[in-house]
Amino acid sequence: MAAHGRAILHVDMDAFYASVEERDDPALRGLPVIVGWTGARGVVAAANYVVRRFGVHSAMPMGRALALCPQAVCIAPRMAHYKAVSRQVFAVFEDYTPLIEGLSLDEAFLDVTASRALHGDEVRIARAIKAAIRARTGLTASVGVAPNKLVAKIASDLDKPDGLTVIPAAELPGRLDALPIRRLPGLGRKKGDAVERAGLRTLGELRRAPDALLWRLFGRDTRRMRDRASGIDDRPVVADREDLSISAEETFDADIADPAQMEAGLLALADRVSATLRARRLAAGCIAIKVRRADFATFTRQQQLEPPTQDSRVIGRASSDLLHRWRAEQPRARVRLLGVGASALAPATQLDLFAAGSVPQPPALDATVDAIRKRFGAAGLTRASGLPAGPRKLTR
Repeated sequence: MAAHGRAILHVDMDAFYASVEERDDPALRGLPVIVGWTGARGVVAAANYVVRRFGVHSAMPMGRALALCPQAVCIAPRMAHYKAVSRQVFAVFEDYTPLIEGLSLDEAFLDVTASRALHGDEVRIARAIKAAIRARTGLTASVGVAPNKLVAKIASDLDKPDGLTVIPAAELPGRLDALPIRRLPGLGRKKGDAVERAGLRTLGELRRAPDALLWRLFGRDTRRMRDRASGIDDRPVVADREDLSISAEETFDADIADPAQMEAGLLALADRVSATLRARRLAAGCIAIKVRRADFATFTRQQQLEPPTQDSRVIGRASSDLLHRWRAEQPRARVRLLGVGASALAPATQLDLFAAGSVPQPPALDATVDAIRKRFGAAGLTRASGLPAGPRKLTR
């Protein structure tokens, strides 16, 4: 690739959790391996490439996965171990660029534009990163090299496992046009179904489709979706994503339809998020909820907070309002999972920009709750708002 313009890598570890387990126990190699939580409500966290041939994939209910591949070897996740291996992988990235946008333990964008003068062109850097990851961890990664994040992510998925795919700017949109519409990141299963029903099966067909057709499919997102199908993406690589959001979620042992149970569960999650914000001395400018129905359809709703806050009451009230709005749209829905997330984070010391006087302290009730929990543990005190109306059991 020519040494001008942006140079972006998307590095994606291959079946990360499962690959770590196979590395640690070579007897697993060649076997269908699933990393995940067993039981009626369990889901697949990772599936190796052997078991994927049976149709098993991550986020699939464990019962469905075992129906497709009864002989699969199921391994309980070891998150602390995976995080330790992830730190080794990210240490490799840091050898080549400080501009690292971590998306998860096993996936990141790297902007190596300024690194070319020291380490050679972006393709050479990608090869060096793959080799260093294998040498330090014994694992493989697939890398997409492109002029932007969107195309780099598409590229990294085209030749898995252990792939290296380069899509230069000069070859856009030619390289993308023939790709199936499902290759477009963020399209989603239901929207993808709708797009295919409309007769658009490739990125090229989406790119060239008339505005009238795309408007029926995407509404105000029409221009953005055409740009994405064309490989247009100006988003920068944003380093230091660790504190870009804080979230908590719970999966119910049994699907629930009782509004009081839903609200109690959501308020307990909002309290956890608020406590984490205070512990990290952060304030949130946006609150979002996640609702997963019994049929696994997932919805999000969000609300801006002005000024940013770490107050449990404010965050709980915003979360509750969002849930009420969602329930107004789907009053009879049964719910499998609830989540609360805080984003648009800023240091709490910046709160004095919005309030007179010195830096505000947590409300007295929050400060008291935090002190009790610090002394007796998180389970030492539960707010009444987070208590269920009736018997309820959640798994974490």
